Amino acid sequence: MKRIAGCLLLCLAMATAFAQAPQNAPVQPPAGAAELLDDARPLGQGEMRWFGLKLYDATLWASGGRYRPEGGFALSLRYARDFDGVRLARASIDEIRRLGERDEAKLARWQSVLEGVFPNVKAGDVITGVKRADGSARFFHQGKGLPAVDDRALSDAFFAIWLDPRTREPALRERLLAEAGGSR
Repeated sequence: MKRIAGCLLLCLAMATAFAQAPQNAPVQPPAGAAELLDDARPLGQGEMRWFGLKLYDATLWASGGRYRPEGGFALSLRYARDFDGVRLARASIDEIRRLGERDEAKLARWQSVLEGVFPNVKAGDVITGVKRADGSARFFHQGKGLPAVDDRALSDAFFAIWLDPRTREPALRERLLAEAGGSR
């Protein structure tokens, strides 16, 4: 009986240590952010829900821990559900349109570009978008590079979905920009 109780206590102690380890361990930036940003540090994180359903967890990373809208940051999304890549591209264009882009020819071109970038994702998959200081964007799915977006206007519009003050989810934006002072 003592042996079983000792074993249970040891298991409980190990489980507690493992549960606390990620909180104390240094946070590693995702693929893409680690390679393309100098001294990538997390600024904030939050989850996106739609009608109560969790869609993804988001984390914003920035060079030197300083957010600059023009570039030098990464947005990482860990999906909670399966999504078709074409659906992700269309939803992105819908949000860009909602934020004010009215040139339908441009939106059609951008949708085609994004459809070529985004793969189908499964629950647990991570896509990280890195906005570089030159305005381009590089995307990674599960650590593997995806086609680049070299169009600054598309890159700006895409990241505005989460980071523009007019975002559909201002509470998520505030959580993402938490360490940057929130409402930049």
